[in-house]
Amino acid sequence: MSHAMERLLGALQDGKARGLPPVERWNPPFCGDLDMRIAADGTWFYLGTPIGRPALVKLFSSVLKREGDAYFLVTPVEKVGIIVEDAPFQAVEMVVEGEGEGRSIAFRTQVDDVVSVGPEHALRFEREAKDGLKPYIHIRRDLWARVTRALTYDLLALGEVRAVDGVSMFGVAAGGAFYPAAPASEIEGL
Repeated sequence: MSHAMERLLGALQDGKARGLPPVERWNPPFCGDLDMRIAADGTWFYLGTPIGRPALVKLFSSVLKREGDAYFLVTPVEKVGIIVEDAPFQAVEMVVEGEGEGRSIAFRTQVDDVVSVGPEHALRFEREAKDGLKPYIHIRRDLWARVTRALTYDLLALGEVRAVDGVSMFGVAAGGAFYPAAPASEIEGL
């Protein structure tokens, strides 16, 4: 284990508390990049090897911070860069209750964050050439979870077409809002 990793783990374990640490208030000096990567499927790697301990991944995820397109693990005294291939989290479980805009959709991530679609936890969709639509759910502090492929099918099955600014859009209603995914005319080709 590298010296940087040992320092980071030590600082995290010293500062363990209930809830999420206030990383948005921490602005420590940048201490370089750590050989850590979050793969597109949500797997965390250190020195090219998957991190096999879920508790360790959960701990690291609690101090993840995004600045622009860059991701960092931060403590009150240190900030190290990591690579995130797509989104830092994966939405691995979905619960749906109700219908239309009154529908409630909750997601659980691979690190046990639980959020319900609404103003603070919006859905967004990206187009992907071969794979159609990729949905994401906002988790916290500009950190997003990509919805797994299996859940994407379930989520899109809730979709409907509505007029948005005069354009027929396919999207999903939840939490009192409509989240447009793509023009309805493009959905037939997906």
